[in-house]
Amino acid sequence: MTADRPITVEFLNPEEAAKVDAALLSSQEKFLARVTIYALRSLGQISAERGIDIEEITPDLVAEWVQRDRNIHQQVDMDASFVTFFSNLIVSSLKPLRQISAESGKPIADITIEQVLEWFEREAKRRVET
Repeated sequence: MTADRPITVEFLNPEEAAKVDAALLSSQEKFLARVTIYALRSLGQISAERGIDIEEITPDLVAEWVQRDRNIHQQVDMDASFVTFFSNLIVSSLKPLRQISAESGKPIADITIEQVLEWFEREAKRRVET
């Protein structure tokens, strides 16, 4: 990211960011929730572009999408290590998304932001209680 170029695309819109901020989560958990919400959106875009279910998306498809995404290019200086890092963030978000999907009985594509936040809050509460 360069100081003279403003960020024009947000990972979360203001309403989504406010929902995350209001969640009963630690700062680290809020970060993970934000990443998961963004990953859900990104995986949905990849799914739509490829005509495949989110569950079929591979790490290679994510990396290819990250390399091509103009919005990301506008926000950061892209190199191979960033592509790997950012792709891994998105792919790692599949784990909680799969768990939310299994618990809700819905495909990942139908998961809502509220369901993501509720899952993170339940997980945080469970960790505190054990």
